Amino acid sequence: MGNIKLEKVLSQHLKELKDNGRLKGKECIVTKVMKGDGKKGPRYFLKGMGEQEFLKMNSNSYLGMSLREEIIHEEEKATRQYGVGPGAVRFISGTFLPHRNLEKRLAKFHDRDDAMLFSSAYTTVIGILSPLITSDTNVISDELNHNCIINALKLSKPKNKKIYQHLNVKELEERINESIGQAKRLIIVTDGIFSMRGDYAPLDNISELCRKYDNKFQENIILVVDDSHGIGAYGKSGRGTEEITRAKGVDILIGTLGKAFGVNGGYVTSSQTIITYLRESAPMYIYSNPISPAEAAAALKSLEILDSPMGKDILLHLHRMTEKFEKGLLGLNYEIIESEHPIVPLMVRNTQKTTDLVNYLISKGILATGLNYPVVPKGDEEIRFQINADHTAYDIDYALDALKKYKEK
Repeated sequence: MGNIKLEKVLSQHLKELKDNGRLKGKECIVTKVMKGDGKKGPRYFLKGMGEQEFLKMNSNSYLGMSLREEIIHEEEKATRQYGVGPGAVRFISGTFLPHRNLEKRLAKFHDRDDAMLFSSAYTTVIGILSPLITSDTNVISDELNHNCIINALKLSKPKNKKIYQHLNVKELEERINESIGQAKRLIIVTDGIFSMRGDYAPLDNISELCRKYDNKFQENIILVVDDSHGIGAYGKSGRGTEEITRAKGVDILIGTLGKAFGVNGGYVTSSQTIITYLRESAPMYIYSNPISPAEAAAALKSLEILDSPMGKDILLHLHRMTEKFEKGLLGLNYEIIESEHPIVPLMVRNTQKTTDLVNYLISKGILATGLNYPVVPKGDEEIRFQINADHTAYDIDYALDALKKYKEK
């Protein structure tokens, strides 16, 4: 059966994206990775680019764990012991010892009762919000929350959804007051670290508001935080935005294994009752395969390294490289959003100029991601650099030198 009419419409839509500079286009295909040699960090090779080396500055692998020999060894060992995949969803036959060992260790790391694994952080957010949001639930969300939260709320269909201006605690309090008497349950959901900007939610102030108004709701105020970019990369011990803000009162904390931990998968950690309820009701958990036993074993090793003196040294180096890069950009009179987090947004504020700068960096052997509307609001177009712990001072200087020449050009 031909789909000529549909394909014509889709082709027109693709053309409009291209004309507006919003078409993502073909993805780069990594063909080889060369590990760091001490002076230089890892270098990547791309299909169609021959033997040109690329410095990767658009990776979420903040701690550089994915290339560490200890992590690779654990994954290989577990693969030989358990095989390459789980074989089924967990309630049928897919739970292995590494899954439970990792869940228990994550719960301990975050000082919670229990944790549960999902195939990704995206599916974690969608999977847990759906069973927690009833027809008598209001939800309040930061305007710059991640796409996974936006889609989770669309699928969940709360009684009422309210948005507050980014990081505006005063406006959040107004939205809470508006919700009193409207619903039995109120859920406040926010990113910890906002992935497009590297700034963070004031979880201490938000949790205080939850305590202040909790008795106004029959089924409480529940604070849900997705700190996928914070956990492992932020705070002296890598415990993320909770650690930075010293917040007490985050009821449900979501994290990922696919960023700082360098592996794959997502997780949620909370009280025993909430986790047990979610095991029985979260569709993305019940009906979807978990990460492989080998991935769970690798993530557990990564967590053990992070939660050790070695981990603190890795975090310290990451912080120093981030600081060096930010100071260098400011010295070149680039506009950035300053933060201790290794996300460093270089604000370009123009779609075409963003595309031009990305292409220039590629020509200089540097991989960085341009973010245009609708990924970011119009006027906030940027190059999102991400510093990793396996970047060296040489790497940072190399990138800054390229950006200096671009400025001069």
